[in-house]
Amino acid sequence: MDFQTFDFQPQVAAGITAAGYVTPTPIQAQAIPPVMLGRDVMGLAQTGTGKTAAFALPILHRLMNGKRGHVRALIIAPTRELAEQINVTLGVLGQQTRLRSITVYGGVNINPQIQKLKSGIEIVVACPGRLLDHIGQGTIDVSRVETLVLDEADQMFDMGFFPDIRRILKHLPKQRQTLLFSATMPEEIRRLAHEVLNDPVTVQVGNTAPPVTVSHALYPVEQHLKTPLLLELLHRTDTGSVLVFTRTKHRAKRLGEQLEKAGYRAASLQGNLSQNRRQAALDGFRDGTFQILVATDIAARGIDVSQVSHVVNYDIPDTAEAYVHRIGRTGRAARSGDAFTLVTGDDTAMVRAIERALKSPLERRTVEGFDYSVPAPKKDAEFARPPREPRSRKPGAAESKAPKRPHQQTRQTSKGGGAPTQRADRSRRSH
Repeated sequence: MDFQTFDFQPQVAAGITAAGYVTPTPIQAQAIPPVMLGRDVMGLAQTGTGKTAAFALPILHRLMNGKRGHVRALIIAPTRELAEQINVTLGVLGQQTRLRSITVYGGVNINPQIQKLKSGIEIVVACPGRLLDHIGQGTIDVSRVETLVLDEADQMFDMGFFPDIRRILKHLPKQRQTLLFSATMPEEIRRLAHEVLNDPVTVQVGNTAPPVTVSHALYPVEQHLKTPLLLELLHRTDTGSVLVFTRTKHRAKRLGEQLEKAGYRAASLQGNLSQNRRQAALDGFRDGTFQILVATDIAARGIDVSQVSHVVNYDIPDTAEAYVHRIGRTGRAARSGDAFTLVTGDDTAMVRAIERALKSPLERRTVEGFDYSVPAPKKDAEFARPPREPRSRKPGAAESKAPKRPHQQTRQTSKGGGAPTQRADRSRRSH
């Protein structure tokens, strides 16, 4: 089978050729036909399986017919990085179509987004919080959306976005095509699918097992020796691009700095960075400027970097599913990859859960010559947060506090077309 089988519009077919696509991936082969027929689709597939093109190509094909200049397709994603990645794919595949798309997310100035929306956009790729801001301010009209895509639905649930999703749904036309993609299928996703999908076609590719091209290894170590062991592993291992996962934003930032001091081309990707710095870190990792990217789960969700040779779990993830997501970023496109996980005695239960999910034991390794006997310091100097400077208060500050400006603290939104209600600006959560 090749892409000519789908009989796309010539302009869309030209984008496929320009992107170098030849043979559809399994998710594309199974999902594209029902999507092109206008059916609702429930897609179960891991990141990196080609699912973005599975919905992007039929959307571009559909929008070639009909009026332009208003929002006809809405794609909702949990993170800024994934939204940008989807938009780049749309740009490549749709370069001959003259269809216009835009990303909408928080953490950046809203005014350029408003101006682009005014110019007439057919496809919007959005994070939930900022999209609700636009809906509340009346700067986006989603009443004529023909196709809705909910991408990485399980991650949106993990990030607490389902209430926002349900608010957004109230503003969309009931007669529409809805596509929902998720890597896992917990009960909450089943309920959402039942609410939003109409007689869907279910497409499932693979299972929760990671690619067979990935080899796994556990490195038992005390918490205070994780960084020295990581440096030793990097020194002894022939690596390409390395993606390192930490549990917290602070730890990602500090570990990135420590790797830089050790002479590595390293950057961190975490929610406290500005959007420009996040994009610079991601672009630098993609083009090889940075060899190592240290990231949290949320910041790294949806990253599609095909050349990752090693994934290192500096901190073990909280669930077996998260482990599969993380290591799925290496061993792509038939390349081999390695997944190293640094584990402490506190991680025993999670290791067992991961082994149950993988249906096989994970190899335990030690590094010959590494000194595992170094005692822990009495005080955590590695990841201790610097003390906060006390805030100076001006005399009479309590009496002369100016009232908070509404536009700084809250957004006016209307719920279900009713009276406006105050809502905290959630666009900051759109990681």
